[in-house]
Amino acid sequence: MAQRILVIDDEISIRSTLTEILSFEGYQVEGASDGAEGLKKILANNYDCVICDIKMPRMDGIEMLEKVMAQKPETQIIIISGHGNIEIALKAVKKGAFDYIPKPPDLNRMLLTLRNAMEKKELVIETKQLNEAVEQKVLGQSDMIGSSPEIEQIHKILAKIAPTEARVLITGENGVGKELVARSLHKNSNRSKGPLVEVNCAAIPAELIESELFGHEKGAFTSAVKTRIGKFEQAHGGTLFLDEVGDMSLDAQAKMLRALQEGKITRVGGDTEIKVNVRVIAATNKDLLKEVEERKFRIDLYHRLGVMLIHVPSLNQRKEDIPVLAEHFLHHFALEYNQPTKTFEPAAMQLLTKHHWTGNIRELKNAVERLVVLADQVITKKDIETYILMK
Repeated sequence: MAQRILVIDDEISIRSTLTEILSFEGYQVEGASDGAEGLKKILANNYDCVICDIKMPRMDGIEMLEKVMAQKPETQIIIISGHGNIEIALKAVKKGAFDYIPKPPDLNRMLLTLRNAMEKKELVIETKQLNEAVEQKVLGQSDMIGSSPEIEQIHKILAKIAPTEARVLITGENGVGKELVARSLHKNSNRSKGPLVEVNCAAIPAELIESELFGHEKGAFTSAVKTRIGKFEQAHGGTLFLDEVGDMSLDAQAKMLRALQEGKITRVGGDTEIKVNVRVIAATNKDLLKEVEERKFRIDLYHRLGVMLIHVPSLNQRKEDIPVLAEHFLHHFALEYNQPTKTFEPAAMQLLTKHHWTGNIRELKNAVERLVVLADQVITKKDIETYILMK
């Protein structure tokens, strides 16, 4: 299958010449007359490489480059310009461009640069696939581990709702693995090839949450020295995961509600409505209905987010999963620290299973990491008492 190239330039002669030459070389070439049209085509299609002028109507090459890198970072972009200098070239490469070629482009250099860009994209994709395979097979970070009735029920629910576009609200204590449920929903959805953008609402100051979610225009506030796209735009075509959504301010909740209702957002300091196509998955460790009663959370937003509800039980409610989780983390950290895999003696595993895990899976993971570093080849009951129970 021919590799796809998009040529973006407001000069018809440049577009026509490059299209003719590159088509003769066996590439499938399309054109766009300005940055806005080019960005629309890039987001709607999968191009292997984009050749883009740095000065164009409606949206210049640098701005378009930033948007593409935020949403389709594997796309290779070659910047061309008749107004070039070393400063512009460095800026373009720093923003993510593969290379910079002055106008009129030298044919031999263009073809060589294009081949190198294609090779880089293939390498990026292969590396990404390899990392995902390693993560899935060895570390298992995208799957919930366990065979308890509670986890089996979650798996059944996920199988039914993941392929849909329904919004999902995931509840549960801190450390139970709500983010793993969100990743599984995305991975098994029709949006799996799109981005999964995660936002920890509790970690962002209230005055910055709107900018983080919806972006801002240059000059919108004192430190807004340039336009910045928000998480909604970054997640276009994919999934937006709002972790700890119960910590969002009421003002941000109102804007969130509008975004969910209309599928549009407006950047802070802007007045242009931007269409976004995202599936929203939210998670919280709070009782949102109680938050509603205390007027800390909007009831209409609760119903918008909670079309489907998934509750993740605490580790203490599924103790039969502790042995398999502990063994999983044991192998995980043995690989990470380049050590031989250790084993638990039965009494040690029994003590781990009986322990009350206030920090849930996160606490268990930390505990096993400690054992991998400090315990001998066979982890004993004494090791558990010394390094976990601190007796």
